[in-house]
Amino acid sequence: MLNLTERQKQILALVIRDYIETGQPVGSQRLVEVYELTYSSATVRNEMGALTEMGYLRQPHTSAGRVPSEEGYRYFVGQLMGNTDLPVPTKRMIVHQFYQAGTDIERWMRLAASVLAHQSQAASVVTAPHSDTSVFKHIELINTRGRQVLMVLVMTNGEIRQQMLALAEPVTQEQLSQVAQRLNNLYQGLNVENIQASGSPLEALEQDITKLIIEDIRQSSHILGSEVYRDGLNHVLDDPEFSEEGGARRALRIIEERPLLEDLITRTVLSTELGGVQVLIGGEGTYEELRDCSVVLARYGHPDLATGTLGVLGPIRMPYGRTISTVRFVANLLSNLVVDLHAE
Repeated sequence: MLNLTERQKQILALVIRDYIETGQPVGSQRLVEVYELTYSSATVRNEMGALTEMGYLRQPHTSAGRVPSEEGYRYFVGQLMGNTDLPVPTKRMIVHQFYQAGTDIERWMRLAASVLAHQSQAASVVTAPHSDTSVFKHIELINTRGRQVLMVLVMTNGEIRQQMLALAEPVTQEQLSQVAQRLNNLYQGLNVENIQASGSPLEALEQDITKLIIEDIRQSSHILGSEVYRDGLNHVLDDPEFSEEGGARRALRIIEERPLLEDLITRTVLSTELGGVQVLIGGEGTYEELRDCSVVLARYGHPDLATGTLGVLGPIRMPYGRTISTVRFVANLLSNLVVDLHAE
């Protein structure tokens, strides 16, 4: 990273802020007039030329103005933007929305995705909280029709997994309830290893259900847990910044397709501190799908309980201060939810 003078830092920050607001190339005369700079237009023009040579600005076509490069945005976010925070009324409104949702974890996930999308005017993604080592809480077996049985498995982190089973022969609801009660007594508070090592004698049906429980718990320990919540995809599809045909759809693949999302999370925020925000601009040379956009991600939760990931995907010309503040604030709210759920 090149060393910039204080004047160059000021001019770069003003160009980026002005371009984010207007979407138009920024000229030296505009900077002097709008921001009442104390030096001449010629001086500003020379500094903008130097910033262009350094790779922080670029000149589109034959326009006299400059726009930020990806490297310029990265320098702005990392060095010039400083700490930002949401306005107090906005934070109060968001907290009130979450308060009205009670402690229903699914409602919180959907609300988090909605708030992120609305506040950033971009696409949002929220993964349900999950533990690296999921723990059995209880199971329900519900007779539906014939040999069809609904198995509902609940983890201690609040995650719920459901699947339909086809039994070899019909079983009454009373028998199913007895099996569920016995397995609840045996496995409550245990992880997969503990369940496998329990060594309790089991009937044939109990053995079959236990195998399914182990399989489900292993799947719930996967990086994304069971559910991924998305919102605001229309903001990306309608954004004029994605002028290239198919550009918006290409960008959205990263949060719509589970393997791509898992890879993104693994390579970025999975090893960062909880509540810390990570910004990817233009794919960072790694993700071709993201070459036209930026992603702001954060982890939430508690390391000893359960964690998840949330974030926003939008054009490179996004309001980074507001977006980063929103992602950080919502991540902190969800972290509190995880702790509260486990306290109960």
